Amino acid sequence: MLITSPVVIGRARELGLLGAGLAAAQRGEGRAVFLLGEAGIGKSRLAAECAYRAVADGTVVLRGRAGSSGAPVPFRPITEALLALFRIGGPPQDPALAPYRPALAALVPEWRGTADPEVTPSLTETAEAFLRLLAAVGRGPAGRRPAGCLLIVEDLHDADAETLAVVDHLVDNLAGLPVQLVATLRSGAGPAAELAHAAGARRAADLAELRPLAPAEVRALAESCLAAPAGGLPETVTARLVRDCGGNPFVVEELLSGMVAAGVIRQDGQQGWQVGGDLGIEVPTTVVRSVAQRAARLDPAARELLYAAAVLGRRFALPVLQLVTGLDDRSLLIHLRAGIDAQLISPGGPVADWYEFRHALTTDALLAALLPVERAAIARRAAEAVEQAHPGLPGEWRHLVAVLRQTAGDTAAAGLLFAEAGRGALAGGAVSSAVSLLERAHGLIAPDDGPEGPGPDGGPAVGSVGERPAAPEDATAVLESLVFALVETGRLDRALALAETVPVGGPGALDDARTAALHTRLAWAAVSAGRPADAAAQVALVRALLTRFDGSAHTPALDVVEAHLVLTAAPAEGAAADRTAEAQRLARRAAEQAERAGLPEVACQAWQLLAMLERRHGFDRADACLERILALAVQESLPTWQVDALLRLGVNEFMRSGSSAQLERAHRAALGLGALGLMHTAEATLAMQAVLRGEYRAAGELTDRCLEATAGLRNVDHHQFVLLTRAAVAAHQGRRPEMERELDRFRRWDGDRSLQLPLAYGNCRAVCALLEEDRDRALTELEHARLWEEQNPTVFYLNGRYGLRPLLRALAGLADPAEHTAAAADPAAGLLWNRQFERLAHAVHEGRAGRHDAAALAVEEAVTAGRPFLMARHLGLRLVSEAALADGWGDPVRWLRTAEEYFHGAAVPAVANACRHLLRRAGASVPQRRTGADRVPAELRRQGLTVREHEVLLLVAQRLGNQEIAARLHISPRTVEKHVASLLTKTGRPHRTALSDFAAAATAGPAGLPSPPRLVR
Repeated sequence: MLITSPVVIGRARELGLLGAGLAAAQRGEGRAVFLLGEAGIGKSRLAAECAYRAVADGTVVLRGRAGSSGAPVPFRPITEALLALFRIGGPPQDPALAPYRPALAALVPEWRGTADPEVTPSLTETAEAFLRLLAAVGRGPAGRRPAGCLLIVEDLHDADAETLAVVDHLVDNLAGLPVQLVATLRSGAGPAAELAHAAGARRAADLAELRPLAPAEVRALAESCLAAPAGGLPETVTARLVRDCGGNPFVVEELLSGMVAAGVIRQDGQQGWQVGGDLGIEVPTTVVRSVAQRAARLDPAARELLYAAAVLGRRFALPVLQLVTGLDDRSLLIHLRAGIDAQLISPGGPVADWYEFRHALTTDALLAALLPVERAAIARRAAEAVEQAHPGLPGEWRHLVAVLRQTAGDTAAAGLLFAEAGRGALAGGAVSSAVSLLERAHGLIAPDDGPEGPGPDGGPAVGSVGERPAAPEDATAVLESLVFALVETGRLDRALALAETVPVGGPGALDDARTAALHTRLAWAAVSAGRPADAAAQVALVRALLTRFDGSAHTPALDVVEAHLVLTAAPAEGAAADRTAEAQRLARRAAEQAERAGLPEVACQAWQLLAMLERRHGFDRADACLERILALAVQESLPTWQVDALLRLGVNEFMRSGSSAQLERAHRAALGLGALGLMHTAEATLAMQAVLRGEYRAAGELTDRCLEATAGLRNVDHHQFVLLTRAAVAAHQGRRPEMERELDRFRRWDGDRSLQLPLAYGNCRAVCALLEEDRDRALTELEHARLWEEQNPTVFYLNGRYGLRPLLRALAGLADPAEHTAAAADPAAGLLWNRQFERLAHAVHEGRAGRHDAAALAVEEAVTAGRPFLMARHLGLRLVSEAALADGWGDPVRWLRTAEEYFHGAAVPAVANACRHLLRRAGASVPQRRTGADRVPAELRRQGLTVREHEVLLLVAQRLGNQEIAARLHISPRTVEKHVASLLTKTGRPHRTALSDFAAAATAGPAGLPSPPRLVR
C-alpha cells in the first residue's frame, strides 16, 4: 500500500509563493525561489507540486538534481535538466542562440559536434548561454503565446561550484525573462545556503524556510495518507506520530508505513482505522528501522541489490548495478521491481537506465545496515565492474570510481582518479570543480597523510591495510596541477603558498623545466592581478632556474610577463616613453623566440602587446603585428586569437579611414565562433565608432545590448569601455548630467586606475565643454589627458592630444607654429579624427600669418578628413570660423551657416547661438529659430517656459553667473537677468539658489523634476 499523502499539507504560504512565481514567469517577470529545510521536510514534494501545476498551465519544465556520485561533477544538474528537454529534439535551433551554442555544447556532450573543440567557454559565458536558452524556451515559438519556463534544481547543497555559479548568475538576471527558478537545499552552513541567503538579502530571490508541521498538520497529513476522515484515526496513533516524527512529513509517512506493515493499525470496513497491537513495541521509532524492515522483507538477492545500489550512491546506473550483482536481465528486473514496490527506489529522471532511492535518508538507512567491510567489498567490486565496462572511465565514471575506490580503502588509486578528474575539469573550464577534486586528491595521497587518507565522508577509510601508497612523483604531480587550478580560479595567495611546498630536491621533485613553467604561470597570474611585487619575485625565481638548464622554451613567456611589468611600473620608475621602449624590446624578443620554440599562443600574446605599443610609430607597424597573429592563428588553429586579431585590425582601419566594415566582419566572426567576450568587445567598439560618426541612436542601442553582458561576464576592462562609450554618447550631444552619471559608474568600476582614463577627459568632458561653449574648460580637460599620458604608456590616440588640443591652443594664441609642427609630425596626427582638427589648427596659424589661400586649403582638407564624423566636422567649422572672421580669410559665413543648421537640429543651443552671434558680427543675415518647444520638458512648458528661458535654465543648473550665461548664449547680461527673474516667477522659486537646485533636477529628466512649491501669501 502506498503510504503517502495525495495533497500537500501545511504549506499554503509556500504553494502561494510558487504559484505567484509561475504566473509572473508567464508574464515575463522571472524570479527565483529557494526552498530550504532539513531532510524529509517536504522540499522535493513542493517542487514536484510546482512542476505539476506548471505542466498543467503549459509551462515548459526542466528538472535536474545534484549529488549523483559523491564527487563534484561540473554542471551535473544543469546537464540533466537540458537532457530532459532536448534528448529527442536535439540542440535548440533558435537563431538568437547561435553565438551561445559552443557554451551550450559544454553542458550537453551530445551537442559538442556543433562547437569548435578549440574554444573553451568561460564559466560566465556558459551561465549566460544557459540563461539565454531558458529565455528562448520560455518565449516559445514565434507567433505563440509565451508559456514560460520552470527550472527546478534539487539538492543544491550537493551541487558543484560551477552549478552554483550558474544558479547565482540566473538569480541576478531573471528579471524581465519568462523563467522561474526553484531550487531545493538543506538548511545550514555551506556555499549553497550562503548563495541563497545572499540572494534573499539583496532581494533577488524569495526564500522559503520550511518549518516542521504543527501537531494539527501532522494529524491532517496522517489522515490524508490513510484516506481517513478528519478525526478518523485513533488518538493514540496520532499522538505517537506527533511525538516521534518531529513534524517531518517524510518521517510521518515512514512511521505510518511501519505501523500498517506490522499490522499495528488496521482498517475495519465498519469502524475505520483501529489499533491492532502494541504501539510501543511494534512501531519503528526511526526511519532507519523502517527502511531496514522493508528491505528485510525482500528476498536475499533483492536485498543485496539494494545494498549494492546504496553504495553506488543515491542515483545509480542499472548496467553498473547489474555488473556488480552479477544478475541476469530477468532477475535484475524482478528485484528492481521489488525495490520499487517496497517504496525504496524509483526511476531516476531523464537519463535512461538510471534509478534513484526515494529519499537521501533511504540511502543512508541502507548504508547504516552494512558493516564497514561489507561496504568496502561492494565498493571494490563495483569499481572493478565500472572499470571493466567503461575503459578509460570517460565522463562521470571517473568520479564514481574514485569515490568507490576511496570507500574500498584504496586511497592511492582514489587520489589518482580524483586528480585525473580534476585535470579534466580544468581542461573543460570547470576550474572550481577542478580545485575541489585536486584538493581531495592531494589530501588522499600527500606524503604526510600516510597510507590511509580520509574516507569519503571525511572519516577514516576502511580496508586500507596492504594498499599501495602513492608514489612521491604522483603526489608532486597532483600538487602541481592543484597550483595551476588555483591560479585559474584567482586564488593566487593559496597558489603561491602551495607552490613553496613543491619538492625541489629528492624523491618526487619536479625537474627544473616543470618548476620554471609553474612559476612563470604564477608570474603571469600575479601581473594580471595587478600584483607586480609578487610577479617580480616569481620572475626572479625563474631567471635563477634558467641558469641551470636550457630554458629557451621558457624565456618567451617570461619576457611577456616582464614586458607588462615594465609597462605598468609606477611613473617614478622612468619616463613613459622609456618604459614603453623597454617593454617593446622585451615583447619583440618574446614573439620571435616563441615562434622559434613552437609556442604559438605565447607568440600571440607577445605580438598583441607589440601591436599596441607599435601604434606610437604608426598604425602600419601595428597592423603588421596583428597580421602576424592572424597568420599564426590560422596556421596553428587558434580561432579565438584569429578573431581577436581581426577585431584589432578593424579598430585600426577605422582610425585610418573612418570605416567600420572590417570591424563588422570581425564581429560576425566572433558571433559564429561563440566567443562572447570578443563579440561584446566588438559591439562596444562599434558603439564608440558610431559615437564619433555622430550616430548616437545606434551607439546607444549597441551599448544597451552589451552593458549587462559585460558586467555579467565580469570583464572589467570591457565594461569600463562600455561605460565610457555611454558617457561619450551623452557628451557628444552636450548632455552633461547624463555624461557625469555614466562617468560616476565608470569610477565605481575602478576607472581611476584604468588605462582608458584619458577617454573620460579628452573624448567626453572636453567635447561636452565645447558643446557648452566653454573653451577654457575644454582646454583644462585636455590638459588632464595630456599630463596623464605623459606619465603613463599611451594606448588611445583620439583623446585630443594630436588634434583637438592643438586647435584650441591655436585659437587661444597659446601655441606657435613650431609647436603645431611638432604635434603634426606624430603618426597619430594622421588618424582621420585627429587630422580634421590638426588641419584646422594649421589653418588658424596660416591665416594669422597672412597666408590666406593656404589657410582656406587647410580647411578643405579638414572637411575631407572629417567627412565620416558628422558632429565633429560641424564643430570644427564653428571653431575655425571665429579665427577666419578675425583674420579675414576663408568663407566663415558659409561655414557658420552650415554649423548653425546642424547644431540647431541637434538641440545643442549653446553652439547654435554662438554661430548666430558670429553671423551677426559678420553682418550676415541670421536665421530665426523660434522652434524647439518640443525639447522643453512638458512640466516646464505647462509652467510657461519659453525655448530661450529653457536654454537659460540649463545653464543655471551649472551654477553659472549671468555674465557666463550671456557669453555662452551670446546675449547681454541684462537679457539674462530678465530671463532669470521670469524663471523665478514661473517656477515659484524664492531665490536663485533654489532655482539652481530646481534646474539641476529638471536637466536630469522628467522623472526627477520636482513640482513647484505652493506659494504662501
